[in-house]
Amino acid sequence: MRANDLLELFTPERPRRDVAVVWTLLAVLAVGILSVFNPAQSQLFPPCPFRAFTGFDCPGCGSTRALHQLLHGDVAGAVALNPLLLVFAPILGYALLSTVTLAARGRPLPRPRISARWIWALLAMIMLFWVVRNTPWWR
Repeated sequence: MRANDLLELFTPERPRRDVAVVWTLLAVLAVGILSVFNPAQSQLFPPCPFRAFTGFDCPGCGSTRALHQLLHGDVAGAVALNPLLLVFAPILGYALLSTVTLAARGRPLPRPRISARWIWALLAMIMLFWVVRNTPWWR
């Protein structure tokens, strides 16, 4: 199985415009809520279930707080909370922009082809980050 075959499971060949409109509205609502409410101080955002169960940070721990910091222009604060988010921010941004483009124009942006090596490299980076961030010398 090629990496692009796996991608096809999650992104249909003919994306639906109505679904893209709903996702765009949900994204705008989420960004609005995240920019107004600070996840570090608000009870609106749930805690990480992995951390609550194990006491360890998952690769995504701190991402919501980091996104809040990015929305307020604090890149250093976002990096301190979850540096992995900045690696994936362009990927997530492109996906969001493609969804908005589909909602507005009826067709998404071109779908990038990612080789299996890059996918494995990103997975290895996530796993390494997961281990290293839970060691005593991380902080």
